Amino acid sequence: LPPRNKNPRKVTAYLRSRGIHPAIIDFCYRNNLLYEGMPYHNAVFIGYDEKGIPRYAALRGTASKFKGEATGSDKQYSFNIPAAKESTTLHLFEAAIDLLSYATMEYRAGRDWRKEHLLSLAGVFISKREDVVPVALERHLKVHPEIDTIILHLDRDAIGRGAAQGIISNLGKRYIVHDELPEYGNDMNDTLMHHLMRSQTREAN
Repeated sequence: LPPRNKNPRKVTAYLRSRGIHPAIIDFCYRNNLLYEGMPYHNAVFIGYDEKGIPRYAALRGTASKFKGEATGSDKQYSFNIPAAKESTTLHLFEAAIDLLSYATMEYRAGRDWRKEHLLSLAGVFISKREDVVPVALERHLKVHPEIDTIILHLDRDAIGRGAAQGIISNLGKRYIVHDELPEYGNDMNDTLMHHLMRSQTREAN
């Protein structure tokens, strides 16, 4: 893992610029799911194994469009926030920012955003097979056998649509799978930003 900056103000400012609510950011800091890496001030999103050992870290630039992973990262353990109590529903996202965007929308709506499992996939890719299930999803379902419903929040682009179809083809007979496209734009963060702009416009008027 990259060295940790004691003051994560650049990561906080970056996430706030993406519309993420301070309460969600604070939760991630307090639970060691997120920190500011040095020397590049990247946002570091951490995924843990069952023993609480970091096994995955997504890196996102706070001053550029850089996206990467810490050396040795295992995608099976990608960034996720489990339900506070036992839940049978899993929400699936392509990236950590999309997951946090959904959590923010739930929080702003006054709903319990920890009620159900939230899992990001560390990105998706085009495969020649039509029934590919991402390794992070496979592992999460094994760890949480109580899950019976999967809600997809993948991107509108060709890669996201292909990944959604692969998951539905493979798991559709064993699980209830809902494919929920982002309401606005290409991804969940676009949808969050749209809602925030509408809210600001109403307040201004």
